[in-house]
Amino acid sequence: MNEFRQEVSARIASNACDIKMIYAGQQFMHATTVTKYSYNFSFLGRPIIQYPQDMVAMQELIWEIKPDLIIETGIAHGGSLIMSASMLALLDMTEAIENGTTINPKESNRKVLAIDIDIRAHNRTAIEAHPMASRIQMIQGSSIAPEVIEQVKQIAGNYKTILICLDSNHTHEHVLAELQAYAPLTSFGSYCVVFDTVVEDMPADMFPDRPWGPGNNPKTAVWEYLKTHPEFEIDKSIQHKLLITVAPDGYLKRIR
Repeated sequence: MNEFRQEVSARIASNACDIKMIYAGQQFMHATTVTKYSYNFSFLGRPIIQYPQDMVAMQELIWEIKPDLIIETGIAHGGSLIMSASMLALLDMTEAIENGTTINPKESNRKVLAIDIDIRAHNRTAIEAHPMASRIQMIQGSSIAPEVIEQVKQIAGNYKTILICLDSNHTHEHVLAELQAYAPLTSFGSYCVVFDTVVEDMPADMFPDRPWGPGNNPKTAVWEYLKTHPEFEIDKSIQHKLLITVAPDGYLKRIR
């Protein structure tokens, strides 16, 4: 197994220098953003507006970190919440098997906490009706509103290992405010994942109906935040592994 992992690490490292592969990934991202490729997938029955590559990366991180709490900004149809909740359920199940015990999902402390400024009624109904619903708590409100931030901090205080996912409004100002509010809650060795940093790498006319674009997006917010927060570093090995990702420079690992 160690030999296999070394081979994987070597391949990932070589990807960082493979100009042709990097270019192919960028071209794929450009072409599929226009056609809304990320809208084609679901997770356990709920639409998940993500690229499959990032979905795989997230399950790897959850399995490695084994968080007690996953905080997500942005809910949409709820697929990401369902995926996170199902991974927490798998963690509970595997731990119960290893310990020779049983687990009642409703008694598990592991939870997904999600914030969205507008949780549409049909999405809330579908999420609350899902088998993973007992592991999900939703807060409606702006993720950068002081009262919402305070509520999240109060809840997070009851947990030890926390993973953060930021995927709501993609403007520089909003994401920077989210980072300032929620990144400090990230546990040592865990991640604050900032989605859609790829906006910075897209053509300027790619988002004509959106307030974000090159120069004003999650990646520029990440760069600004990291100037004064050395406790985080960009884990570039993840984007080198994926090659196709909406979060280049967005997988931030807490290293101190």
